Amino acid sequence: MAQRPDLLPGTLDLLILKALSLGVQHGYGVLLRINQITSGALQVEQGALYPALYRLETADLIESEWGVSDNNRRAKFYKLTSKGRKRLNDETLRWNNLVSTMAAALNARPGEA
Repeated sequence: MAQRPDLLPGTLDLLILKALSLGVQHGYGVLLRINQITSGALQVEQGALYPALYRLETADLIESEWGVSDNNRRAKFYKLTSKGRKRLNDETLRWNNLVSTMAAALNARPGEA
């Protein structure tokens, strides 16, 4: 059985920004969206999510508004700001560069270095 990957430090914010780039969500909806876009491989605990949402909102990367969820409960709904969209684009480029660099390094064979 394959082991679930751990979230690397600093990746939760990026995952939240990505999840919100796909549409407005309340907090629990963000958890479900991350689970969906990672095919269940990454599980985010609520205890980590809500402080991250607060941090992102304080940094003006997301904004929130109170509304009513699908099950008629009062919920805070989050969406990306323009600053958040720019951060998502910048961090996605950095992440993709790091991943391709690491892949090249880990695939190096004797005599190639």
